[in-house]
Amino acid sequence: MNYKSDIQIAQETELNRIEQIADRLSISENYLECYGRYKGKVDYNILEEYKNRKNGKLILVTAINPTPAGEGKTTTTVGLGDALNKLGKKTVIALREPSLGPVFGIKGGAAGGGYAQVVPMEDINLHFTGDIHAVTTANNLIAALLDNHIQQGNQLRIDTRRIIWKRCLDMNDRQLRFIVNGLGGKVNGTPREDGFDISVASEIMAILCLSNDLEDLKEKVSRIILAYNYEGEPVTVGDLKGQGAAAALLKDALKPNLVQTLEHNPAFVHGGPFANIAHGCNSVMATKIALKLGSYVVTEAGFGADLGAEKFIDIKCRLSGLQPDAVVIVATARALKLHGGIQKAYLGEENIPALEQGIGNLLKHVENITRVFGLPAVVAINRFPTDTEEELKYIEKRCKELGVNAILSEVWGKGSSGGIALAEEIIRVIDKNESSFRFSYDNDLALKDKIEAIAVKVYGADGADYAGNALKEIKEIESLGYGGLPVCIAKTQYSLSDDATKLGRPKGFRITVRNVKPAIGAGFIVAITGDIMTMPGLPKTPAAEQIDVDRTGKISGLF
Repeated sequence: MNYKSDIQIAQETELNRIEQIADRLSISENYLECYGRYKGKVDYNILEEYKNRKNGKLILVTAINPTPAGEGKTTTTVGLGDALNKLGKKTVIALREPSLGPVFGIKGGAAGGGYAQVVPMEDINLHFTGDIHAVTTANNLIAALLDNHIQQGNQLRIDTRRIIWKRCLDMNDRQLRFIVNGLGGKVNGTPREDGFDISVASEIMAILCLSNDLEDLKEKVSRIILAYNYEGEPVTVGDLKGQGAAAALLKDALKPNLVQTLEHNPAFVHGGPFANIAHGCNSVMATKIALKLGSYVVTEAGFGADLGAEKFIDIKCRLSGLQPDAVVIVATARALKLHGGIQKAYLGEENIPALEQGIGNLLKHVENITRVFGLPAVVAINRFPTDTEEELKYIEKRCKELGVNAILSEVWGKGSSGGIALAEEIIRVIDKNESSFRFSYDNDLALKDKIEAIAVKVYGADGADYAGNALKEIKEIESLGYGGLPVCIAKTQYSLSDDATKLGRPKGFRITVRNVKPAIGAGFIVAITGDIMTMPGLPKTPAAEQIDVDRTGKISGLF
């Protein structure tokens, strides 16, 4: 059977004007800023008008650890939102913005797939409304102010060996991970080691996603630690008086973006931190607005539940006061067989022993959601044509043993009609109101104890070890009074461990923390494990090689 590509499906869909989508949510023209016909920004001051309105129900979509076989988390999120709307539930979808790094690298776009997409797909996956460019510019303005201060006499006595602020670029470019700049003589700056992060790993992106308004954003930016002086004291953006200029660059980026699904249902797409190296959730602003405008809100967190869902709960919910009413965990029979040791070429063949070996990955994520975080859960089996009835029944049986129902989802091929059973199960679970929501650790624990709690409870590790300067960095952060902040662990997305090769549900392992750095503006501490990189590289055959545009401006090759 010949299937249409995602971009073909998206380009064949007749879209509604963005004013019509806004009207469905009772967003008046006072709060809507149109970016062409099909995109808009919503002024966050709308929250003040609706502050007394009761929030809708919040549904978090997460997944097993991702594999090259694909899981379809964004597709499931969009399809579930469409299905809830089809059942007469006023539902809003809230997603992150795709980074250009994955779009041109391996992963491709992040606007859903098949008949469960947000559109205009090409715009969302490329420049969109310029939010990530604004983050990049604000980040690099701060870097320029920092180096200029040193060049102009260095009144703050910044130790150039202890600068922790990096420049950024929204592109996978390994060549920029470690650089030396300021060469060429005195007029061209002070020579020093430097480097680039991908823009979605910038603390500016995290701040954008965790800010409540422009004043809050400005205050958070002012607290960013950029470097240390010769006395070992932190130097902040506020010390350089750069928060006002950065906020000016970010004032429009702070407004959530409104688009639509293929079925013309409303979706906010705003903010784009990666879940393996940042906190992996869309903006608090978009989520809060959606909760005031809809009866149900379907949002997602990046990668598997060990990363995105843990950070959604332990960071986003903790800092914002939000709380999910239910969680959907997406899995596929193909991906679970891959976790069971089967090569990708053979995933289309029935293999119950491989499924038995790999299903531990799914079950661990179910246990995390229900037992560690105390939330009701539903497993969505994203169905593929090669899945057999025996494989599907086995997954359903094993989930049922943990008290969770596994529901087939066929939204990729059928749109909302393929997600009705999933939507009905989510409504049933929410109506039962059996949540006993909790975090995986208390904020008053020491930083090492917080890291240990995540490693042991969520990853299933035996504990955490520390390499290099990690322990010294923890001691310094705690001595500065920042030990009470939550922890954001940067870790490979492919495994519950910090070793990408350990698939399934590994046992008898420890994670290794090699770096700990403050993200005081964002409000958390970053612990970097294993060999995770904050600037990815392109693969041997980048997706960029398949992307093209014809003389009419029609884009092809996005997927």
